[in-house]
Amino acid sequence: MIYFDNAATSWPKPPPVVEAITNCISEVGANPGRSGHRLSIEAGRIVYAAREAVAELFAARDPLRVVFGQNVTEALNLALRGLLRPGDHVITSSIEHNSVMRPLRALERRGVSLTIVQCSPEGFLDPAAVEAAVRPDTGMVALNHASNVVGTLLPVREVGQIARGHDLLLMVDAAQTGGAYPIDVESDMIDLLGFTGHKSLCGPMGTGGLIIGERVDLARLEPLKRGGTGSRSEYEEQPGFLPDLCESGTLNVPGLAGLRAAVRWLLERGVEGIRARETALTQSLLNGLQAISTVTVYGPLDNELQVATISFNVSGMECSEVGLRLDEEHDIMCRVGLHCSPAAHRTIGTFPAGTVRFGLGSFNTVEEVDLALAAVRTLAEEA
Repeated sequence: MIYFDNAATSWPKPPPVVEAITNCISEVGANPGRSGHRLSIEAGRIVYAAREAVAELFAARDPLRVVFGQNVTEALNLALRGLLRPGDHVITSSIEHNSVMRPLRALERRGVSLTIVQCSPEGFLDPAAVEAAVRPDTGMVALNHASNVVGTLLPVREVGQIARGHDLLLMVDAAQTGGAYPIDVESDMIDLLGFTGHKSLCGPMGTGGLIIGERVDLARLEPLKRGGTGSRSEYEEQPGFLPDLCESGTLNVPGLAGLRAAVRWLLERGVEGIRARETALTQSLLNGLQAISTVTVYGPLDNELQVATISFNVSGMECSEVGLRLDEEHDIMCRVGLHCSPAAHRTIGTFPAGTVRFGLGSFNTVEEVDLALAAVRTLAEEA
């Protein structure tokens, strides 16, 4: 079997991830921060070690500003719903995932103004167009780091410079880049970084979070939920400090044990090395798909300008049929359709039919790319 659905979730997971989860469940099992016994203290150590690993990966100075949750969707909702108020203006792009667009549309109905800056059909965003959209009431720019449809990298650092120049917050959705592309929240001038554990971080589902920069006014940040934190239990008001402000209820400690192991596995290999390997595979796949006359490939068509996510269609064949036959006849797992990103498909001209998406990851090989290209050629010849 060839697994090319890493843009949805990475698989397989590194062996240390499975070992860490199993050990946490079988040997620790307690609730962090709720008790003073040794197992509770060990669970707390696991959680803090996960914060430290994530902070190191993204070059965040303070691990306590790493807030954990279920996934990047929850993190983005926390940033958007927690900081934007009626009368605020926010700028985003036309290639965003619904994890950004749906919260923004809901906020728009409650009085938040929204400007969507149009990207090119290849997914490129012009930083000058972002700056031109800034208004006196603008409070935030919200962008994905790379498109989950065509892989295009957005100019986050350049937009970060613009945001700082206008005293705006920059929120970045790193669902497709965390673990696959170098990110430095300080150098990239990112104030709010949403990440998920189960994609290129190679961790388990049910893990992710938000890194909250020092420019964010915590007094303005409204948590998504309130409740038990294990701290300040004598008060009936939510603690105002991080991470407790945004972490009510028992965390997914086994998942965070796995996330820590995954991030350590990535750090040992180096994100730059992973990026170089995936870049080479991406170019081979791009070259091979473009050589098939009846295949249309979308996006930058340049491995340096995108992550290892490629969308394409076969002329005369619905993308759903292509995906089904790749699975049933060639043992290739991929994703088809709109990929929860209708705005992106409108931008690249594939709405409402969608595309076939190949998402490569840390464990894919040159041989798998060659086999996938042969399979697509076979389908194209029959279309």
